[in-house]
Amino acid sequence: MAPESKLLVVIDVGTRTLEMAQCVVHQVCQHLAPDCVPLFLTDGLKDYGTAFLSHFGQWMQPARRRDKGPLPNPRWMPGPQLLYAQVVKSYRRRRIVGVKYRVVLGTMERVVQMLAACGWKINTAFVERLHLDIRQRVAAVGRRVNTRCKGEDGLRHQLTVYHAYYNFCLPYASLRQPLLVPEPSNGRGSAKVWRPCTPAMAAGLTDHVWSLKEGLLSRVPPWPQPQIVSEPAGWRIGSLSVPCVSRGRPTGLDEVLKTCSECA
Repeated sequence: MAPESKLLVVIDVGTRTLEMAQCVVHQVCQHLAPDCVPLFLTDGLKDYGTAFLSHFGQWMQPARRRDKGPLPNPRWMPGPQLLYAQVVKSYRRRRIVGVKYRVVLGTMERVVQMLAACGWKINTAFVERLHLDIRQRVAAVGRRVNTRCKGEDGLRHQLTVYHAYYNFCLPYASLRQPLLVPEPSNGRGSAKVWRPCTPAMAAGLTDHVWSLKEGLLSRVPPWPQPQIVSEPAGWRIGSLSVPCVSRGRPTGLDEVLKTCSECA
């Protein structure tokens, strides 16, 4: 998530492995502006560092150690703009007994300088608060609940609806904007001096708070479906199935027609 606008960028389901870390970081890169390398803050999972390095690294030529001899082989190194820090927590009997801050890529001075501009420190509080919100609003994530979601697909469907609801329909108190002119409220209440704001409004994706009905009825462009090509047992031309296991796969139209005539 982006802590400035509270926008939930990517959400995924499954075991926290290197494959999932690569998938999450790849989706984040698709939403970033060109030549944008933000500061990344995560927990102590080491697979995130590999994913960031693979997406934001570059080939570099090491300097020659000797005056003579061949040049050393190029190495895949992190880019100069890549900054990545971790928050490593130690638990004992389900209680936090220690917190360590570790800079994996970059320097501590640059990380502190970027966070000081927003008045923050190295932390994962925003994501942890988001996890609590997910557990409260997505029934399948809670423990000992009576839901029909017993598989990964059902959980993904619920999280997809929550993803849209969180970004477009759920106002954040910390994102509210002051009104230039107070607006009268219904009844005898005091005038409205604040305008509610959602993460999508703070990120510039929309200009109003969506209703749940508007979010469910909104039309989205179709996404490319994965094309699964399965190798058939034989070539099918018209209504005639041509086995190609014993005779070998035909390489041209003449061989296909010859095979069809032999099978007929």
